[in-house]
Amino acid sequence: MRTPTLEDLTLPGTDLADHPHPFLARLRAQGPVHRIPTADSGEVWLVVGHDEARAALTDPRLRNDVRHSAAWEDDGVHAVGRNMLQVDPPHHTRLRRLVAGQFTARRIEALAPRVQAITDELLDAMVPLGRADLVESFAMPLPMAVICELLGVPAVDRKVFTTWSADIVTPGSRDAAASAEAMTGYLTDLIDDKSRTGGDDLLAALVGTRADDGDRLTSEETLGMAFLLLVAGHETTVNLLSSGVCALLLRPEQLAALRADRSLLDGAIEEMLRHESPLGTSAYRYTSEAVELAGTTIPAGEPVLVVLGAANRDPRRFPDPDRFDIRRDARGHLAFSHGVHHCLGAPLARLEVSIALGSLLDRCPDLRLATDPATLTWRSGLMRGLHHLPVAFGPTDAEGRLRRPGTSVTRGPAYGPRLPTPARADG
Repeated sequence: MRTPTLEDLTLPGTDLADHPHPFLARLRAQGPVHRIPTADSGEVWLVVGHDEARAALTDPRLRNDVRHSAAWEDDGVHAVGRNMLQVDPPHHTRLRRLVAGQFTARRIEALAPRVQAITDELLDAMVPLGRADLVESFAMPLPMAVICELLGVPAVDRKVFTTWSADIVTPGSRDAAASAEAMTGYLTDLIDDKSRTGGDDLLAALVGTRADDGDRLTSEETLGMAFLLLVAGHETTVNLLSSGVCALLLRPEQLAALRADRSLLDGAIEEMLRHESPLGTSAYRYTSEAVELAGTTIPAGEPVLVVLGAANRDPRRFPDPDRFDIRRDARGHLAFSHGVHHCLGAPLARLEVSIALGSLLDRCPDLRLATDPATLTWRSGLMRGLHHLPVAFGPTDAEGRLRRPGTSVTRGPAYGPRLPTPARADG
């Protein structure tokens, strides 16, 4: 049977960025593994079934190192250092071992008061306005503030980091190379400064990290780790929080159920992760040898994308998968990938969204969408999330017009006290 093309499977007039799931469902119905021509990467193998995705994500013959690609010539201009997403075991195992101690459950839980303080300050600024773009005013600055404080990035530089990060992860961005170069230069200088002066932040701890056997991160590895933590540490949470709130606003009965029973919050977050995965796909993987997956042979040197969003809507694993249901048992989703490359920062993302969503519901009992849902647009590619989410949250008068509160809000110091940070390893 001829492999379907994007044109075969895409409904006329459909924007794949905004509405990928009907396309992915049609693709999945024809089989879990397909070779698809793409505009920017040539022909790519897509894995869209849940069981097949789990198998692919744990298959050691599917390698993250681009040098396994038959088309490899160089590492390109977008790589900032060498990070865990670009290497395979045993190199990956070594890198993860050197940083995993900074992300223990105890250390993540210790961040909760600081995450709450940042959340409260953002809501203090936003709520009196009566309406806002939830992405710009809340979902984006919260995780950026958290990860920048953890890494020791000054507050004045956070806005430009947001711009650089968006450029780097946006497919086809004309500014990606320039932003990667700018971020590389900035982080290199910051790491050099931490090497000389130390500090009580995570980046200073990474600079000084040394294993029991004396192993430590090289300068290039520290740069790659800082880049990965900064980009992955906020992009995923931005998308999870904004798309999760959107899913609730589009389903008033689900929102009402969550307001009435906050014990549903943890399960609701897992359903948000499943239903609109903040990571659209895995990073590219490359077959180090011919691999048979679900009866399909993928030759050596071929690029493979595991489509996490498609796997999480596989009806073989999640019945009625397009239905958003905060009471669903969504365990087993692949939103944070699977296997050795499972997202190291997943517990931090869950903590941030739990605090942010709970606080938003407490502070905004009249929260509602302030635009036609048809006007919402989405980012696509490795990261999937809303560009904007206009919301209103003030009470209305008898004629339905928004009543704007006239009281001012007293502010404390910007973002309050600093985050508790990991103890610095002996250098």
